[in-house]
Amino acid sequence: MKFTLFSFSKVDAFANSLAQRITTRFPLVIANTPEQTVSQRRIEEILEDIFSSELKSGNRLGILGRTKLAYTFKWKLREIGYDDKLVDFIAKKLSERLTHRTE
Repeated sequence: MKFTLFSFSKVDAFANSLAQRITTRFPLVIANTPEQTVSQRRIEEILEDIFSSELKSGNRLGILGRTKLAYTFKWKLREIGYDDKLVDFIAKKLSERLTHRTE
C-alpha cells in the first residue's frame, strides 16, 4: 500500500482557482438576480467546462483531498457572495465530477 503526502495548501489554492473561474464565467451580478436569466442547463455547461479544464492535471486527490476541496470550494463561493442554494448546486456538481473522474 502506498501513501502519498499532499499539502492542504495546494488543495486550498485549487479551490480558490475554481471559485475565481466561476466568478469569471458566471458573475455574481447575474447569479444572484431575482429572475433567472441563465438556465440551469447553461449553468451546468459552464461548470462542466470549468471542471473539465481544471481537473485535467494528473494529480489525483484521495478521499481527504476531495473532501477538503469540496468543503473549501463551497465556503469560498459563499464568501464571494453566491446564494446558498446555488452554492449547494455547484458543490454537488463538483462532487459528482470528482467521483466520476476517479472511477
